[in-house]
Amino acid sequence: MSDLPHTILNILNNGPIADTAVTFPDVDTNTIQGALSSLASRSMVVFKPIEQEFWTLTVEAEEIIEKGSHEYRLLEEITKSLDGLKLADVSKVLGEAGKLGQLRAFKNGWVKKDGDKLVSNVSVTPDDITAKDLKTIYDTGTLADAKELTELRKRKLINKGKKLSYSVDKGPEYALEIKRLETDVTPEMIQSGSWKSATFKPYNFDAEGAPTPSGALHPLNKVREEFRQIFFAMGFTEMATNQYVESGFWNFDTLFVPQQHPARDLQDTFYIKDPIEADEPEDKVYWENIHKVHEEGAFGSIGYRYPWSAKESLRLVLRTHTTAVSARVLHKLAQDPKPARFFSIDRVFRNEAVDATHLAEFHQIEGVIADYGLTLGDLIGFMDRFFKRMGVNKLRFKPAYNPYTEPSMEIFAWHAGLNKWIEIGNSGMFRPEMLESMGLPKGLRVHGFGLSLERPTMIKYKLTNIRDLVGHKVNLDFIESNPAVRLDEDLV
Repeated sequence: MSDLPHTILNILNNGPIADTAVTFPDVDTNTIQGALSSLASRSMVVFKPIEQEFWTLTVEAEEIIEKGSHEYRLLEEITKSLDGLKLADVSKVLGEAGKLGQLRAFKNGWVKKDGDKLVSNVSVTPDDITAKDLKTIYDTGTLADAKELTELRKRKLINKGKKLSYSVDKGPEYALEIKRLETDVTPEMIQSGSWKSATFKPYNFDAEGAPTPSGALHPLNKVREEFRQIFFAMGFTEMATNQYVESGFWNFDTLFVPQQHPARDLQDTFYIKDPIEADEPEDKVYWENIHKVHEEGAFGSIGYRYPWSAKESLRLVLRTHTTAVSARVLHKLAQDPKPARFFSIDRVFRNEAVDATHLAEFHQIEGVIADYGLTLGDLIGFMDRFFKRMGVNKLRFKPAYNPYTEPSMEIFAWHAGLNKWIEIGNSGMFRPEMLESMGLPKGLRVHGFGLSLERPTMIKYKLTNIRDLVGHKVNLDFIESNPAVRLDEDLV
């Protein structure tokens, strides 16, 4: 109704509107609310909501109004039969209503059992109160007797609803005409001087401003940056990790993963189709050293003693770990051996089944420390200091096996929320044959350690499914609204 605001103003001229549902019975509540809100924004009216409960009938209840209640109809059938109504015939006569009517009639004391028959237990036919109450609700929407309302609701004959209407009165700026409110001073108004007599819409200082569209860092990148700052504070240099495709030589062979190892099977590793192979490394001495250690043994190692294949070593793969990057950096360090600390955080790829905690690609955090005279105790001490910077104060180490480190240790942390120890990383000291093959001096030893980026991120953001963090199911509001984390609180 486009003229509804004017209609409301005209009615108010004769006095307040007590209930819009009565005054405008055929107008939708939302339409009335829109008109009132428009007038109220100009201070022409004030209004208050009126909430009224009402009851509606179910299909079964409407049938009761027409035919009578189940118990009343049963009593009528029993009264028609002089000898009573056989129990077996109740359903035949009344159908489903017979069983319900029988329960209610017994409860009301209207009928009693006589052998296999039902007979009347009243001398005067009672009123069908149920049908009368339902008719009252049908006509008025309510019933005075609260007990009967409760009973009808238990029998699922009625449903509660709410009706919203408004009481309306004149506002401080009430008028019969609706003036057009200006929102801006235009050049034309200034030139003509009409701004002096114009009525301007007041500013709403409580209105929220329009959100400014902006980009947002992904939670993984927020946690990644936090880890980077920890590494920088501990004197590490970041390794370049922009090469996702590696040869089997750098990804496996330099790390002494044998060519028959299950990790090199198709079901565990993504192999590149075009091109299939990489070029041989420029350092032919290093190439031959790796060949010799695998096939015969060297630098104190007895090797794996299998026919090493150069073709298998040159097959291109999506890197399965960033340790391939560490191998390249350590090989470069061999040209000028000296103490150094390196780290990398980037994605790796493995041909794994996707589930709540695994994806085919994930991020690996890796660090290596090269120095003279390092021991396993130094590695444990460093791990303790490193994880304390993340807020992890309870660590345990368990012996493990890695092809390229010996000794090797899995790192466990106490998870207070789960009340148990969980694995958070892997570590070890790089094997002498790996380092000496590169040309590093015997006294220079290297610590290595790694952990995933996704697990601490999920813990920080309280996620249980990795697909809520990465992939097409991620909620963009989650990406935009979550703040950057700080690792100075307990991570686990």
